[in-house]
Amino acid sequence: MADFLVAAAGVLLLIAATGLLGVWRSGAVGRMMALQLLGTCAIAVLLLLAIAQQDAAVLDVALVLAVLAACAVAAFRAFALRGRGRGPEGRGAP
Repeated sequence: MADFLVAAAGVLLLIAATGLLGVWRSGAVGRMMALQLLGTCAIAVLLLLAIAQQDAAVLDVALVLAVLAACAVAAFRAFALRGRGRGPEGRGAP
């Protein structure tokens, strides 16, 4: 079972490597989506390895990365709205 999980983690790493192409080929939104793909794949790989190795510390790292990914999306949205001259409510400036 552990060999299958490690092989699945390898497949996810290949998917993440193809996601790197999106980082260089697109604008800011495309780059953010590609980085979210990389983060999701990294979390999935860590979860698979945590189960395969039965290591709780790797599981904790995966959960911390999931929380940081959510914060990154929120920060990107706030930055994108600020760049358009909008406030945090999404309305135009008075």
